[in-house]
Amino acid sequence: MTEIAKPEDLRKRGGVWFQCGGQQLHVGVDSTFVAAKKAHPAFHVQNLPALRERIVAQDIPVQDDGLLPGAERFYVTDPFGNRLEFLEWWDDRDAH
Repeated sequence: MTEIAKPEDLRKRGGVWFQCGGQQLHVGVDSTFVAAKKAHPAFHVQNLPALRERIVAQDIPVQDDGLLPGAERFYVTDPFGNRLEFLEWWDDRDAH
């Protein structure tokens, strides 16, 4: 991800913004922050097995979950303690 400049009026709030393809990730600052253990974003990806291999190669623990019908998915915990889900629908694999 490439760090991108925040608008001048928002810089004083702290945090950092990143660009990845057509997507942006905005990370804010909150002194009363508590990591989300249940609520979480889910990232729909292509070639989930390759992503899993890259994450595991970095010694990041992966929690597999086979409970979503029609999809393969796993979870990781980000450096701030938040849960992140990565998933791929099986139909997407058939379309490529």
